[in-house]
Amino acid sequence: MLLRTPPEVLLLLVPVLLFSLCFHEFAHAWMAYKLGDPTAKHSGRLTLNPLAHLDPMGSLMILFVGFGWAKPVPVDARYLKNPRIDMMKVAFAGPAANLLLAFVGGTIIRTQIVGGSLILMLVLFTQINIMLAVFNMIPIPPLDGSQIFSGLLVRKNPGLVMKLQMYGPQILFGLILIGYLTEISPLWWVMSPFIDFFLFLFAGI
Repeated sequence: MLLRTPPEVLLLLVPVLLFSLCFHEFAHAWMAYKLGDPTAKHSGRLTLNPLAHLDPMGSLMILFVGFGWAKPVPVDARYLKNPRIDMMKVAFAGPAANLLLAFVGGTIIRTQIVGGSLILMLVLFTQINIMLAVFNMIPIPPLDGSQIFSGLLVRKNPGLVMKLQMYGPQILFGLILIGYLTEISPLWWVMSPFIDFFLFLFAGI
């Protein structure tokens, strides 16, 4: 949890986390708008302003539990030409945006053009964005990966998609709670190989 983080690290971590979360949500809004849905724009979400994206409860959870969320971007599938495919594109835009930021951060790290505390911030920046991308690609609702997974599966097994949408949030909360209470996180077991891969690919670390 962030409240246990040393103050000097917290000063670097908070702005990085805020920007990364907001850029993630902005990417959802931008993709939806480009695909023909003006809902997010009309809701004031086509912006990088943190106040437009941060959820009060989700922000408190980040501070006290180490896990939280931003406000979901509203999307109206009726505006989309191909709702199933376009919703998958909107969902993927968030994690893709985080990977783009991680790539930029990793590239700067590789060039070694900065040093000192800036390197620490860049490492945090790259790690956080990779973690956000990988976590959100887990195919459990309400994460972005579930929207992609459901889009691929809905025609072949709509019953499974319905059950996943119904029970997914409870499953995700249970997995997070196990990690919090036992310090043995099933989610981290799944995520860590992908995080290590992208860290090495982008930053060489």
